[in-house]
Amino acid sequence: MTRLEEFQAKLDRVREFMDSRSYDAVGFSSQANFAWLTCGGDSHVAMATETGVGRLLVTRDAVHLVATNIELPRLLAEEVAELPIVTHEQPWHEPEGRIEQELIGGDKVASDGAWPPGATNESQALARLRWQLLPPEIERYRWVGARAANALGETAREIEPGMTEHEIAALLAHRLLAAGITPAVLLVATDERCYNFRHPIPTERRLERHAMLVIGARRWGLGVSASRVVYFGQPDPELLRRHEAVCCVDACLIASTIPGAKVGEIFQRAVQTYAEAGYPDEWRRHHQGGATGYAPRDYRASPTCPETVFENQAFAWNPTIAGTKSEDTIVARPDGPEIISAQPDWPMLETCRGDAVLLRPAILVR
Repeated sequence: MTRLEEFQAKLDRVREFMDSRSYDAVGFSSQANFAWLTCGGDSHVAMATETGVGRLLVTRDAVHLVATNIELPRLLAEEVAELPIVTHEQPWHEPEGRIEQELIGGDKVASDGAWPPGATNESQALARLRWQLLPPEIERYRWVGARAANALGETAREIEPGMTEHEIAALLAHRLLAAGITPAVLLVATDERCYNFRHPIPTERRLERHAMLVIGARRWGLGVSASRVVYFGQPDPELLRRHEAVCCVDACLIASTIPGAKVGEIFQRAVQTYAEAGYPDEWRRHHQGGATGYAPRDYRASPTCPETVFENQAFAWNPTIAGTKSEDTIVARPDGPEIISAQPDWPMLETCRGDAVLLRPAILVR
């Protein structure tokens, strides 16, 4: 499938949505949807915003790109050059709205947020159009997953006691950025912080023995989530027991993520596995992850989640027990879940789910 064919397949989904809800146009302003529709285009300048600097309007007969004279040359040259998109330049110093009004007039328009003005916010329904990944997207995802995992593994083998969490995060960010991958999430905990906090942003605390590294790594709009644990010396037996338990929960979640499965039922199996492993309340202390892809989580799984797993949909499960965590990004393939952030050279634990044996990352002991 060429990029143009991928683009057309996605346009077909958008226009089917338009037909089903009687819309004349759909406006996309989020970075996630820009990347999805343009087959990997990047509309970000500021990393801390959901909206991008390029906005797309899909009508019955065209796709329009609206951007300022600052942003449009780069977007056109580097992000959408191969695609049949009509471009509109907005002088940066003029009030916004004229171009949008000319394009939509009195049409009925849906949007993924606040643009264009007056459109109906259909962000949740439009996000669903992204969930079933196409073959080229899966190939790009594998590329990101392999390199993100490699960055995690190399960093875990380089860090040393005495380093601050900020220094560890800098090493990890360097490896991701050097590979052309954006570190959208970068968490590091050492020693007691591994037990105290489930979302540990880096601090000046210095590593003694125990470190947890967590990434949300993004390229072409596709996000890879993964976590690894490192220990210097012999880990405490209780930590090893906790890690084995959390790997069992993770294996349960991964093995259950097959096309057609009910997400609420997958979650309930994980809750039961927590209890069987001796940690019945740990699931209450942190969410367990859920569907991913072009958003960190398209939704978080819960006991009452009504969603069903799509074929070729991405998930990132992240069960935790105080002190440890197990997390990778997978795609629900027809022949079983594919772990796209797997690391062949990382020490692994064997976990059994029914007749299947799943390998989950062990604690790296150094």
